[in-house]
Amino acid sequence: MTTYRDRSEAGRVLADRLTALIGEPDVVVLGLVRGGVPVAQVVAERLGAPLDVLVVRKLGMPWAPEVAFGALGPAGVRVVNDVVAGQLGPDDIADVQRREQAELDRREQLYRAGRPPLDLTGRIAVIVDDGLATGATARAAVQVARHLGARRVVVAVPVGAQQAYEMLAAEADQVICAQRPDAFTAVGAYYDDFHEVSDDEVTEALTATP
Repeated sequence: MTTYRDRSEAGRVLADRLTALIGEPDVVVLGLVRGGVPVAQVVAERLGAPLDVLVVRKLGMPWAPEVAFGALGPAGVRVVNDVVAGQLGPDDIADVQRREQAELDRREQLYRAGRPPLDLTGRIAVIVDDGLATGATARAAVQVARHLGARRVVVAVPVGAQQAYEMLAAEADQVICAQRPDAFTAVGAYYDDFHEVSDDEVTEALTATP
């Protein structure tokens, strides 16, 4: 497995796998906030498609935040796995949702300043992240995109775990994963530069890309 110099290089490699979408009407590239946005910016430029962000917040179990019982998205979208959520009391669910809703609202207000609400009705949504570990956030993003009206949902990542890839393949219409290492460790292990993406970087990418 090769490593990427940074997220921009990963975006260029990923864009080469998505050339079939060049010229397709109604394509919108959605960067998962925050790490997916620099990757998505390169993809959007290559495809000649608009760039936007998809703010998704996992609703994690209080004692195991990486295990999601649901997710929140823009425009009041709420996706819940009733089987997993059934292990929690209503107060626990309300506490987690209140905390994640506050962060989602903060990010939506910051990133959508002057931009219309995200509407995916009839669009081909290309959801881009910098990698898949458990795949839980990307899975939630697929569900949110469908709730927002997307007619087709494509997930595109530079690197990911095989198990996460298989899970997403059952959820999305198409999953493009440039690398699937046999012994996947962590997304950051496949980048030389894997700095934490700031809010400023996200807003600058949105400003730079029509």
